[in-house]
Amino acid sequence: MDLIEFSVEKVMTKRLVLYRNVLLFLVCIPLWPGLEITAPAADFDFNSAWQQVLEKSNTLLAEQANIDRADYERQAARDLYLPQINLTGGYIYLDDKVQLTPSAIFDSMPAGPLVSSQLGAQAQSLGIHPAALEHGLTSTISDREIKSSSLNLLWPLYTGGRITAAQDIATASLADARQQRELKLYERFETLCRRYFGVVMARQLLETKTEVEASLSVHFHHAELMVENGQIAEVEKLQAEASYDKARVEREKSGNDLRIAQAALTRLLQDENVSRPTTPLFINSGLPPLETFIEKTLAGYPGLAIFDAKEKMATGLADIEKGKYFPEVALLGNYNLYEEDDLASELVPDWFVGLTVSVPLLDRSGRSGKRTAARSLVTKIDALRKQAREDLSLLVEKTYRRAEQAIAEYNGLASSLRLAEKTLDMREKAFDQGLSTSLDVVDARLYVAGVKSQRSHAAYTYVTRLAEILAVSGSLDEFDSYQKNGQ
Repeated sequence: MDLIEFSVEKVMTKRLVLYRNVLLFLVCIPLWPGLEITAPAADFDFNSAWQQVLEKSNTLLAEQANIDRADYERQAARDLYLPQINLTGGYIYLDDKVQLTPSAIFDSMPAGPLVSSQLGAQAQSLGIHPAALEHGLTSTISDREIKSSSLNLLWPLYTGGRITAAQDIATASLADARQQRELKLYERFETLCRRYFGVVMARQLLETKTEVEASLSVHFHHAELMVENGQIAEVEKLQAEASYDKARVEREKSGNDLRIAQAALTRLLQDENVSRPTTPLFINSGLPPLETFIEKTLAGYPGLAIFDAKEKMATGLADIEKGKYFPEVALLGNYNLYEEDDLASELVPDWFVGLTVSVPLLDRSGRSGKRTAARSLVTKIDALRKQAREDLSLLVEKTYRRAEQAIAEYNGLASSLRLAEKTLDMREKAFDQGLSTSLDVVDARLYVAGVKSQRSHAAYTYVTRLAEILAVSGSLDEFDSYQKNGQ
């Protein structure tokens, strides 16, 4: 009878210790590092986080500014066909007046000296001194101060296609800037997926490690009780204690990993509060055919469109050099707004218009070599585009296979998880009856945790690979439907 009472007392004592430790574990969970973040936390589902990235990302803001710059340059290129009208004014101070004397006129004529001498003789016969005659017939063409203002017009009519080529280059540059922003947008989306679901996975791993620590804590105290009652050897308790200490260290490490992941996500979202994801990891039953993603990628990937824009710019450079072989035709004109009241101003017309034609005969700018270089650049871009298409096809296939492998791994581990949990239950019962060692229980518990961690990692791999496929194929809008249909 005493033996039965002793056995009942041992069982009740073990259960009380077990309940006490479980209750202690539940109470202390919020106080453990990694499970409670001291800074304020803000809940973000994935769509809200993505919207915040779109609004606050400095990278995307810089790319938008680059688009605006290219657009302004394109608008500026439109003005190349417009006339150029300048308002000019000037002030000139001469060292002396500009005068024209009769002797200067006669000296410039073949028969001037003869005529000048005859006029001099006639003047003397009339009683006029030759010097007075010279002074009286001197004309002032311009005073020493010359002031003027006018409107000048220059309107290019034909430039050999160089203006059109410059406008084409500006348009292609705008297209290039837009595609560059699309690339950055996809890169930000992939980064957000890695960091957002990285926090989700880190939290799951922390929860798993916490479960292991709590379980091994109960197991350790249970082993202490059984040693006191002489049911197991001291070494079994030491094994349980060592496993519990290691589990505590692993849990603390997981807590630090979670804090690091949360800090990275918070920086990406540029939020003052700690970002706490609410969208869980997910897995889909399958993916559309590989050819669908490859076709979408080759048809709409921004990187390929960048090659098209670069090719147009290179072609425009070749056209500019080609245009240097053709003549330039321009309309020019001038209208005097203000002029001095002197003979020089009277002789100059108030306005004029005309055409100017410039034909390049010998050019030292190296137009032939530059044109050939531009053509070579077009050839290079075409070759790079073909290579990029091959690389993209390979990248999509590799990412697609890894996503499929993650699905298979996640689903395949389901049976392993059921087996591990069943094994753990049997080992714990066997240990209570003295039919199993502490090491067997620890191994079973760690195996359960390992399978859970592998499934979390497989789901994380799938989500990040899915994000890469959707980004490269230009199908970001479909991510939400994959998430809603996931499990």
